[in-house]
Amino acid sequence: MVTRKRTAILISGRGSNMVALLDAAALEFYPAEIVLVLSNRPEAPGLATAASRNVPTRCIDSKKFGRDRAGHEAEILAQLDRLDVELICLAGWMRLLTPGFVRRYAGRILNVHPSLLPAFPGLFTHERALAEGVRIHGCTVHLVTEAMDQGPILAQAAVPVRPEDTPEILAARVLVQEHAIFPAALAAFAAGVAPRPASAALALCNPLPWLCAGP
Repeated sequence: MVTRKRTAILISGRGSNMVALLDAAALEFYPAEIVLVLSNRPEAPGLATAASRNVPTRCIDSKKFGRDRAGHEAEILAQLDRLDVELICLAGWMRLLTPGFVRRYAGRILNVHPSLLPAFPGLFTHERALAEGVRIHGCTVHLVTEAMDQGPILAQAAVPVRPEDTPEILAARVLVQEHAIFPAALAAFAAGVAPRPASAALALCNPLPWLCAGP
């Protein structure tokens, strides 16, 4: 029998990467179980999507806490503790976690970032990639540390940058790869496989490699 890690997904918006994780977790041998989808925004479309799949959801509205980030995160941690959450996936979570939160789940928070880290940490990655004239762009799944977008890399996928690309066109092409490597990285991490960068070819051709061997 597969031991499934109890996993929470944190979102702030529509949650397209959340959907990719939910799809993977619905497979029989996937080693992570999604026990909660939590948002800091009550209007986040991803909450309704998760609820439609019978996944428990919770909203802890960050606006109600103002600048009290610690108070907001204390409420989140209480929810995670209540469900015995072992792993956290940030899938479009648009808030920086405080050092205290990160230390509480040190080595157990995964994030997907739309660039080939360490290039272009932070926001507006596609605009910056085009402005700098890079020929290869992509996405990264990494562990979250106290330093933004600097944690150990678990998986990466690359896409070519084309002359006709706009930030929106490039973002859409990168997002396809995010949907492939995030579930694969979570599966490998939850199963205890040593982290190692994944090539775009691996992510595309075999995004669910843990299914090949069965239970």
